[in-house]
Amino acid sequence: MKKLIALFAVSTLASTSAIAAIALSGSASVSYDDNGSLASSTTHDADLTITGTSGGTTLTASYDMEGASLATTAVDMTTTVGPISISADMHDADEDNKNDGSGDDLNDSNDQSVSISLDAPVGDVTIGLDDSGDLTASGTFAGVTVSVTMGDTDSTTAGASIAGMDIDVTNDDGATTWAVATTVGGVDITLDSDNDISATIGLTGNELTVTSTASRAYTAATATKFDVAAADSFITVAVSRDLTSGATLAATYSSADDSLTLAASVAF
Repeated sequence: MKKLIALFAVSTLASTSAIAAIALSGSASVSYDDNGSLASSTTHDADLTITGTSGGTTLTASYDMEGASLATTAVDMTTTVGPISISADMHDADEDNKNDGSGDDLNDSNDQSVSISLDAPVGDVTIGLDDSGDLTASGTFAGVTVSVTMGDTDSTTAGASIAGMDIDVTNDDGATTWAVATTVGGVDITLDSDNDISATIGLTGNELTVTSTASRAYTAATATKFDVAAADSFITVAVSRDLTSGATLAATYSSADDSLTLAASVAF
């Protein structure tokens, strides 16, 4: 079954005569961080995305450009055949796998995949199947969008807009998380189940974002993941402004290490 799905996805792209349209997009930034009491540092980032479209088939490839050569970060293909949609993730990302207290995976895993979804004429339900055997059913009912995945890990997500609030709830293998977003007096506010709060407001051409990140308890390592180190709560204050040149300037202060970061970025 897996081989048939992969072969069908690949042959669909190979059978097209030529890519009819190609679009380029990307972004670049340079940042200076005083790193609080530590030595200051300057970092660079440049990304490029190439999107090719032929009929109902799209291939999207993304690359990091700041190194000595292009480094692939994503390659995805999507196509449709009648009511069937096919999506292929053809890039195997290289995870960090570092025991740095952030809960990284112990071992690198292959995250390439092929999935097929079908728009079923039953209550606007979309049914999906991927090459790992996970089955997903999703749809919108009375304004509430629900998605249920059954397989190696069972999960359920639900999202709705109620009285001006965007509410999202996820239950992943028995663990429930939620997030709420709303606007009060022109201020965009978000709150999640980890007690993290963020507020964004526009001020005379500037955008001010204040974020409070709650303290984090120690989480012991598991059979597949390193442990997560305990961390104190901290606050970040970020101010950004769009310039007429097309660039964006941003300054961010973090109380976690008493650091100030200055960044200039552009997207195209």
